[in-house]
Amino acid sequence: MLPKKKVLIIGAGAAGQMASIAALLNNNEVILAEKNNILGKKLRITGKGRCNMTNACSIDEFLRNVCTNSKFLYSAVSRFSPADTIDFFVANGLSLKVERGNRVFPTSDKAEDVANVLIKILKKNNCKILHKRIKALLVKDSVCLGAMCQSGEKIYADAVILATGGISYPSTGSTGDGFKFARRCGHTINELKPSLVPLICKQPFCKDLQGLSLKNVAVSIRENPSGKKIYEDFGEMLFTHFGVSGPIILSASCHLKDLSPCKYSIHIDLKPALDAAQLDKRILRDFGKYINKNFSNALLDLLPSKMIPIVVELSNIDPDLKCHQITKEMRARLVYILKDLTLDILDFRPIEEAIVTSGGISTDEINPKTMESKLIERLFFAGEIIDVDAYTGGFNLQIAFSTGFLAGQSV
Repeated sequence: MLPKKKVLIIGAGAAGQMASIAALLNNNEVILAEKNNILGKKLRITGKGRCNMTNACSIDEFLRNVCTNSKFLYSAVSRFSPADTIDFFVANGLSLKVERGNRVFPTSDKAEDVANVLIKILKKNNCKILHKRIKALLVKDSVCLGAMCQSGEKIYADAVILATGGISYPSTGSTGDGFKFARRCGHTINELKPSLVPLICKQPFCKDLQGLSLKNVAVSIRENPSGKKIYEDFGEMLFTHFGVSGPIILSASCHLKDLSPCKYSIHIDLKPALDAAQLDKRILRDFGKYINKNFSNALLDLLPSKMIPIVVELSNIDPDLKCHQITKEMRARLVYILKDLTLDILDFRPIEEAIVTSGGISTDEINPKTMESKLIERLFFAGEIIDVDAYTGGFNLQIAFSTGFLAGQSV
């Protein structure tokens, strides 16, 4: 058996707790430092409090859903895969369920239950938990020796794992402390940007549609003025007072790296199951059904009521025109709008509202097989602090579990 080491882990989110568990199970003495008064504060609000904890997919499919530096994660995800995460929690008494898109949730729909499983394992294995704020790392001759608390107390350790998260949701404690520590050690911090974040749009009618959720729509993001398609997806989106949000919009935001006002536009196909000709026939049937009604009253079978005034206005068709008076050219305009409702993107919402942070410690400076720094011996990284991020669907939390487990084993 390897000699017991003293391991200091800074940050008790999903990555930090999993790193602690992996280190404990390898017979190490673990000190978990967390500035919040509870562990896993961000974990407890993940997935609107339901906690989409992983995605029940293969390793290859998982990596295809990583937006940034997917190759770097191959070793970590191979060592602790989505299947391993599922087995780990089930073995520790948590009942799970798989929903649309292979998203995995606790059967209870309570993120708190996921957090409690991790805490239970930490306590069972005698993890020492310190509710203290770390001020700086202790580094000498390119070797990490521990850390200093805000109080001035020094904690010496044989290895240190930084798992302090990004800068999204700062109210949960993700305030970028770890980036400062790493930068002082000579690490490169790639630009920090919001990822999986709602988008601010130019069109005023978004505010009129606030709260409207569209399901089973197709969305593409195109660059202006070339019209080059950047991203496309199918699923659910939501209108807000500032623009749009929802799963497919959040995933689309990963691909907007250099955002300037109106550089990109969102193109929404409200009826993706029908091509233009089929949709025209469907509209003709509806117009036949409501032949003596006004145009504005003939769209109730086709669109949510909240959207009808917007579509009518965009079509430039007189809302009081009777259905039998609407020409083929007018219908063509209506079909075009329904198949290509366009929104111009002005900006991201603030990074504080992002689900994850894009950017972070350069993966070029981290050993992907161990998560150890290539610059500072005995310093390891885990979770959102690393420059990796993925789509919605449980992928980002799995990254935290995988990198945390690998770092905790590697010490």
